[in-house]
Amino acid sequence: MTASVFTEASTSRFVRIKEGDLDLQLHYNDVGQGAETVVMLHGSGPGASGWANFNRNIEPLVTAGYRVILLDCPGWSKSDPVVSEGSRSNLNASALKGLLDVLDLDRVHIIGNSMGAHSTVAFALENPERIGKLILMGGGTGGPSAFVPQPTEGIKLIGALYREPTIENLKKMMSVFVFDTSSLTEELFQTRLDNLLARRDHLENFVKSSTLNPKQFPDFSHRLHEISAETLLVWGREDRFVPMDTGLRLLAGLPKAQLHVFNRCGHWAQWEHADTFNRMVLDFLTH
Repeated sequence: MTASVFTEASTSRFVRIKEGDLDLQLHYNDVGQGAETVVMLHGSGPGASGWANFNRNIEPLVTAGYRVILLDCPGWSKSDPVVSEGSRSNLNASALKGLLDVLDLDRVHIIGNSMGAHSTVAFALENPERIGKLILMGGGTGGPSAFVPQPTEGIKLIGALYREPTIENLKKMMSVFVFDTSSLTEELFQTRLDNLLARRDHLENFVKSSTLNPKQFPDFSHRLHEISAETLLVWGREDRFVPMDTGLRLLAGLPKAQLHVFNRCGHWAQWEHADTFNRMVLDFLTH
């Protein structure tokens, strides 16, 4: 399979995992071949999936010789539903460990966006021997911002969309998701709405989870020093979901971290600045 012909359907895979308290079916996309593997973990927005979040970032990695795994976290897209009463970050980390065990992957690089970044940090803390390099965008630890009232504007809009999944609420959320909204087409809106309405069980379970435990993504700040992996932090200066000072806390806490900030960029750096992001990631992974 060449990089130019892979599709979501042709790379779609399912696997059953049993890891800790988890016994469920996960969906993932498996693209390319190579001695090193990059796992991509998506964010928590309604209708999100590995493919939807990272389809602009797969081809350069595959062309460079990496195998790319895009996991649909439990409770999203084609993976089994789940109610999270505790830490969603650690739940996703356990699911990732189960997937890697089944695929017989001992060590991987991880790219995490938003919730995916929180989950990446949780996985790194629990499985330090299984991580290569880390790329964290718009997330990685919880806790309040020093400058922006909590919950942030974007998080409030995500909550509203989960409770009332309408095209109007989707457009409100997406309008603050990116800096330049000209790339948000009606086709993109409709596709995203169709995806989230296709799994109302996921929507209902997310709301139920948030009611049972409002703090789904814990603050790992006090443990960041335990992560010795080289880490690239990527943030949008205009991120209205996870403020940029969270990136500064990660930079201060992670011993081997560097931070790149995109101007005129919201919460979706890998989408809004895909070409530059892809070049940065490849350079970071290969040097």
